[in-house]
Amino acid sequence: MSSTLLSNRQRETAIDRWDHPSEQYEARVQSTLTQLKESVLNLSPIKQASSLGPEDIVITHLLETLGVEVPVFVLETGALNHETLALLERLQAHTKLPLEIYRPKAEQVIEFVKTKGQKAIYNSIDDRKECCHIRKLEPLSRALKGQRAWITGLRREQSSARAQVSFIDDSELSSKGYSKVNPLVDWTWGDVWHYIHLNQLDYNPLHDDFFPSIGCAPCTRAISMGEEFRAGRWWWEDESAKECGLHVSQGAKT
Repeated sequence: MSSTLLSNRQRETAIDRWDHPSEQYEARVQSTLTQLKESVLNLSPIKQASSLGPEDIVITHLLETLGVEVPVFVLETGALNHETLALLERLQAHTKLPLEIYRPKAEQVIEFVKTKGQKAIYNSIDDRKECCHIRKLEPLSRALKGQRAWITGLRREQSSARAQVSFIDDSELSSKGYSKVNPLVDWTWGDVWHYIHLNQLDYNPLHDDFFPSIGCAPCTRAISMGEEFRAGRWWWEDESAKECGLHVSQGAKT
């Protein structure tokens, strides 16, 4: 690769690459604000779950725009990239919303590493999902205790497993007691990045390095041109297994 081409690639940012709004962008923003406000009014107590990804950064800003006091919680798994942790610090410093941080129980993490090793996630899907349970699902249960609903950044475009997701998902209402609100369900990736650009929102610099979807550091890699959006998540596993358990059931009404 020539030095000129390398220099051009180094200068390209995620906004340069992905800021391509759909024709429905303006209508989607207004509709999302209306539906999100209604959801907050009708489903409180409600919290936003933030992985600090682009969708979640957008949703937090939408909530701030609405002027609602919705808590935002982050699952700090103990295995996040330092760029993600730095973004979390900046969010703590500047957000107008209550911010909660939930971490895994240290004794469970230590026991997992003691009995199976830190690289056990690569050995089997069961071991990887056990790690996800310790680092994400158990803290999530604490974060959602007493809530009627939670807000997520799921979009239909993200993967085939999420293609049927709806704005309000009641599939966990009977089993877990809360609904899931997905305000950006019909937004495109270009819509998300156009909103970030227009509102000058802070984001994880790993996105500039071809990480569209970022989870724990051992479970995330950059993607190549032509790969699917979530190809960098648990890349050693079959496509059908690529969920941590937070969003395994879709369905319900729009």
